[in-house]
Amino acid sequence: MSASIDRSAAWLLALTLVGGCTVGPSYHPPAAPSAATYKELVAADGDAGAGWKLAQPNDAVIRGDWWELFDDPQLNALEQQVNVSNQNIAASFASFLQARALVKQARSQYFPTLMSSPSVTRGRQPVASASSSRPAAGSPVTSANGLYTDYSLPFDASWTPDLWGRVRNTVKGNVAAAQSSAADLQNTRLTAHAELAVDYYELRSQDALRQLLEATVLAYQESLKLTQALYETGIDDDEAVAQAEVQLQSTQAQATNLGIARAQFEHAIALLVGQPASSFSIPVDVGPLKAAVPLVPIGVPSQLLERRPDIAASERLMAQANAQIGVATSAYYPTLTLGASAGFESSSLSNWLTWPNRFWSVGPTLSETLFDAGLRRATVQQYQAAYDQTVASYRQTVLTAFQQVEDNLAALRILSREIGQQDDAVASAQRLLAIATDRYRLGLDPYLDVISAQTALLSAQQTAVNLRLQQLTADVQLIEALGGGWDVSQMPASKDIASRSGRSP
Repeated sequence: MSASIDRSAAWLLALTLVGGCTVGPSYHPPAAPSAATYKELVAADGDAGAGWKLAQPNDAVIRGDWWELFDDPQLNALEQQVNVSNQNIAASFASFLQARALVKQARSQYFPTLMSSPSVTRGRQPVASASSSRPAAGSPVTSANGLYTDYSLPFDASWTPDLWGRVRNTVKGNVAAAQSSAADLQNTRLTAHAELAVDYYELRSQDALRQLLEATVLAYQESLKLTQALYETGIDDDEAVAQAEVQLQSTQAQATNLGIARAQFEHAIALLVGQPASSFSIPVDVGPLKAAVPLVPIGVPSQLLERRPDIAASERLMAQANAQIGVATSAYYPTLTLGASAGFESSSLSNWLTWPNRFWSVGPTLSETLFDAGLRRATVQQYQAAYDQTVASYRQTVLTAFQQVEDNLAALRILSREIGQQDDAVASAQRLLAIATDRYRLGLDPYLDVISAQTALLSAQQTAVNLRLQQLTADVQLIEALGGGWDVSQMPASKDIASRSGRSP
């Protein structure tokens, strides 16, 4: 009889080891919308884009420290602090560690569970019942007054073989989720770096505008002196003096107002580099806005799917959702559990751990749900719909990525021409002001013509500064839209996710 049981257990174990299979759909990434080339690489009128080039295999590509393309030491120093001190990045990294821990939790289900619960029990049985019958084998031996002591050292083992791939699909899903979290971490880093660069150039544009307004204030002061001199000599009237004073004071107020925006951008940068706004400051740059727009390798649209961390994260979420369908499908099949128990039990401490006081038991348990009123079918349908949702989200993410690249390519192409036109407008406004000032000095035209010319010049100069800011911002956003030098090869592999010593993103 014992030999028959042993043979049955061995047969079941062999069946478990060789007969396991994985149920559920195989994962194949769905096709994503793409194009042969970017439309904005060649302008609608046939002109080449603003110095862009396709990135060939041997060309310099965008590197991880992409901000160094702008050749600004102050920006480089600030960007280096983001990876170390930015709290959004720290939170995203902690989220990745949580996802990796879930993979290790899932992998633990591959192996048996072993438990032990040693105990020493002191008790009392009724004397009448203890003396009226002979104690059964293995029962604690009681004394004349019914007291007994039971020493027990059991070991219990159980194992549920992964016959239908429930554990395998769970591990696959959790690995995909951890890889998605790693891509999210990279996307958080990219966003923080790009936001810092944009805020930095916004701050520098405020410095440039302030320098422009301060120079304009000096010019307006000279104009006021001229009108006062002409008024004192009787050539002009007091109205011209008042007009010059209003213009001067209004421009001084504009220069003062720029301090609000500059302070806010400085505070935003402090937040990004993980420092208190109260103790953080950036020196004022009295020079013009540096507009050294770098040459950005664009690449072809198909490469965008591998260069954008948000696209990679979305694709991994599809893999996770596909694996969850397999987990839900495995509920249709029976579950086999192999259990075993062994140990020592005695009423005497001296004889506790002796061979005659051993006990053991072993045997399989097979369980199957016979009726659940459609619960399993509904669960599978739920995960199938969830997978379809991730597919739609993935394709939407890809379309959004192409839109962002095209938007910034178009902005840079158009701004490149517009800045040249605006520089011509500034030169014309300066010539107009010179003519208007000379005619006013000669008494040919009223001072109102000078004010109009001065206002036109200041407006043209402010527009030129803002256009250069837009150009720098669009360039930063183009690099962000292209993935900032990241690609899927930097995503942790499955073995790295599950390994304790595996590399982290």
